[in-house]
Amino acid sequence: MSHYDAIIIGAGMSGLGAGIRLAMFDKRVVVLERHYVWGGLNSFYQYKGHQFDVGLHAMTNYAERGAKGLPLTRLLKQLRIRWDELDLHQQGHSAVSFPGAKLKFSNDFELLRSEVATAFPDQIDGFDALTTAVREFNELDLTAPTLNAREIVESHISNPMLVDMIFCPLMFYGSARENDMDWDQFVVMFKSIFFEGFARPQAGVRHILKLLIDRYRKAGGELRMKTGVQRVLHENGRAIGVELDNGETLTADTVLSSAGLVETEKLCGAASLAARAGQRPAPQGKLSFTETINVLDKPAREIGIDETIIFFSNTERFNYAKPDALCDTSSGVICMPGNFDLPEPPNDHLVRITNIANFDRWNELKRNSGADIPVRAEADARTGMSAPPDAYNTAKREWYTRSCDHVLGHIPDFRPHTKLVDMFTPRTIRHYTGHEGGAVYGSPTKRRTGASGIEGLYIIGTDQGFLGIIGAMLSGISMANRWVLQRDNATVETT
Repeated sequence: MSHYDAIIIGAGMSGLGAGIRLAMFDKRVVVLERHYVWGGLNSFYQYKGHQFDVGLHAMTNYAERGAKGLPLTRLLKQLRIRWDELDLHQQGHSAVSFPGAKLKFSNDFELLRSEVATAFPDQIDGFDALTTAVREFNELDLTAPTLNAREIVESHISNPMLVDMIFCPLMFYGSARENDMDWDQFVVMFKSIFFEGFARPQAGVRHILKLLIDRYRKAGGELRMKTGVQRVLHENGRAIGVELDNGETLTADTVLSSAGLVETEKLCGAASLAARAGQRPAPQGKLSFTETINVLDKPAREIGIDETIIFFSNTERFNYAKPDALCDTSSGVICMPGNFDLPEPPNDHLVRITNIANFDRWNELKRNSGADIPVRAEADARTGMSAPPDAYNTAKREWYTRSCDHVLGHIPDFRPHTKLVDMFTPRTIRHYTGHEGGAVYGSPTKRRTGASGIEGLYIIGTDQGFLGIIGAMLSGISMANRWVLQRDNATVETT
């Protein structure tokens, strides 16, 4: 039986961040990943010779070289990574697009402020008051009370459309709650998107993951792929290790789980874990997504798409909620990765469209259908796809078409230039992340201190509460610092 200082469940951003941090201090640590590829919510795959990212549209929390006190700066210091190793290239500009109103923003916050002043002149004082409240709030205070963001935002801004335009990007990039956010998470996302901004490596998420994997292995950490955890072992209110899918047992002083709060509760007995925490079992998240990836025969800018990312709603009131139908294509995210300020042309010219989706309905279709056939178009995205053979794949084709139709009020028609298409549904998210219901952002209940209710078992990642790629890594780092290194009296500088 192998014993470790720490076992980490999941080789996503938070798990790798925690693993690197602990290995740097000579802890014996193992990261366990059920799948054959690392990355979790932000991974990659290959299809017909093309490399696609999953999850990553952009890295938020951009900071210039040498910037002080920002999340990216803290991350680099904690993991001893040089700024230039990330190979980050900024966005041009992005936008929030609603009926009759469009707000551009970039990594210079003054662009967004000037756009609000022009489009909503009677709201600019309230917008300034909101930004002051955001700047003054300490989102790193893990014991702060949970407040509703919408109530605070509406106390400053009276125009409902402007309220929804502010919420739209923040929700799509991090909210596990329907039509609202916890105030601390609103602050995290507002700062990371509007104050700091978007950037992307030339090679996308693969570059970040390779950097992390190389750093982890160099520090002496152990990584076990295709190694799922069947259950977390605990005795007398303390975690003692894990049992793997193959029956093998590993023991540890500490277990850090990035599997998600709901999923971690199931791994160790939901009722007993919740009871020890003095709470009901965590509610399952409702928010999942479909994504279509369109490969174009020319750069997006050449067909008139200038923005890097567009967050859109086709209705004046934005509805961020689980739809009754398979998808809600009335809102979403449109990403053009080639419109980042890249030093070299990308290998593929892409338009990616993300929409809110209903896991239960997609899951039911899949149960009654055959093999998953990618939605693909070799010549003409509208007519060139062969007819799928069953209800699940027919639905993918139908909702691909609807998704593309409903973005045409925000970008020119790109479909005549589409030469290849792929699409994934909440089923895919559930398979590769393990999140129940394909809930990308996990449970609406967060455990900001990481405490699970069982001593020695701590939550990291999405359900700890830090958001985005940088936030996920900082979540793993901060929980590793708090629950392992500080406990062991290691001399560490925390996040």
